[in-house]
Amino acid sequence: MHRRPPTRLAVTALGALFGMICLPAAAENKGAWHLFNPTPRDQMREMSTDRPDTTESPYTVPAGHFQLEMSFFDYSRDLSPDPADSVRNQAWSYGLMNFKVGVTHNTDLQVIFDTYTQERSTTDEVTDKLSGFSDVTLRFKMNMWGNDAGTTALALMPYVKIPTSTRLSNNEWEGGLIVPLAIAINDRVNLGLMAQMDLVSDPNTRGYDIEWMQTATVGISLTEQLGMYVELVGVAGPSTDCRVLLDGGLTFAVTDSLVFDAGVRIGLNRAAEDIGVFSGMSFRY
Repeated sequence: MHRRPPTRLAVTALGALFGMICLPAAAENKGAWHLFNPTPRDQMREMSTDRPDTTESPYTVPAGHFQLEMSFFDYSRDLSPDPADSVRNQAWSYGLMNFKVGVTHNTDLQVIFDTYTQERSTTDEVTDKLSGFSDVTLRFKMNMWGNDAGTTALALMPYVKIPTSTRLSNNEWEGGLIVPLAIAINDRVNLGLMAQMDLVSDPNTRGYDIEWMQTATVGISLTEQLGMYVELVGVAGPSTDCRVLLDGGLTFAVTDSLVFDAGVRIGLNRAAEDIGVFSGMSFRY
């Protein structure tokens, strides 16, 4: 989780008119700020991103402002956990987008999708390729406390995955609940914890299973611009083996509203993907 001061989004004519007529005290009342009555520039909280680590941020986008978090690329490679099986899986994803808009002072709405993904499964004799556009995920983040001040912050993030009927889609509606917690250890070190419950489709039973994810990440500010993180991720479900990954990366803030990142994932057991590398950026306007 990385927090950086933001930039200003111009108020639309409709929003300004609504704010002038209906909410004259908005500058003094944070609860009065919303999509059409944006948070004033001098009252905006520091920018916080849900990437590059798996642990999501409990902080929301200020009301009436927009934030885009995207990957340039994400590559993963995985060999079959069975030593007798020669299957090798690889995946490339380009332009994973998380577009966010601040709805109220403590809530934001997010739309997540891949612009292009390619998956390749290879055996000794056959190579199977899939590519194209993936499913779309809608998320709603509600900060419960600590959005503006305090040493801790927590949010609730229900989400739903909408099938797109492409070759990469499983054509199933899925969803879940994400609960991220942030703890400030000191001025330079932050701890992030997250619990996630996913309702995922089970093709064998044609029903749904509950899958659990737990994460813990430590973020360190090395300088005013450079930061790093180390994270442990565990995923378990009734129809899949437990997967444990270790990941880490660096962030570089070009400005208060533009941050670049890069990192690596390493599987710690056979069920997890062997390795993954990624890079991306986040900015707010």
